[in-house]
Amino acid sequence: MKLINTLLAVLFAFQFGYAQTEDLPEPPDQKAKDKINAARIAFITEKLGLTPAEAEKFWPVYREFVQKRQQLQQQYREAQRAGKPDKELVELGLQLKQQELDLEKNYSGRLMESISPQKLMALRQAEADFKKIVLQQIKQRQNMQNNREMQRERIQQRQQQRNN
Repeated sequence: MKLINTLLAVLFAFQFGYAQTEDLPEPPDQKAKDKINAARIAFITEKLGLTPAEAEKFWPVYREFVQKRQQLQQQYREAQRAGKPDKELVELGLQLKQQELDLEKNYSGRLMESISPQKLMALRQAEADFKKIVLQQIKQRQNMQNNREMQRERIQQRQQQRNN
């Protein structure tokens, strides 16, 4: 747990915008992305209780799955940016959800070759927990930044009042 806390602390020492792919904020640079990925690996490894042998087989397949899932999500974002009509976006969204489900079915079988079904079930929860932690950290960081800005504004207002 100390490892995860340390990694998360280092990870969030860097400011970043929005998502790490998978609907998370996109960090502004590769270093921040790498730190997020390292924290994700440590978090999931610990949550699933992966042995070194399991991890060696699991991570290459999981990374491939995540990359393909991200490509599907990217297709939808690109269609939105291109200003596609809502009807087309709805249809595309449904097609991509079906493709994502097919992808998950395929990779579930492949992942169960390296981990147990129980660990595969725990993987979904671990992914959700990690995402939740990242989003909480982002929200907390934004709140802190907003508070600092408000504090600066109050100080400036007081200085202006003293000068008047």
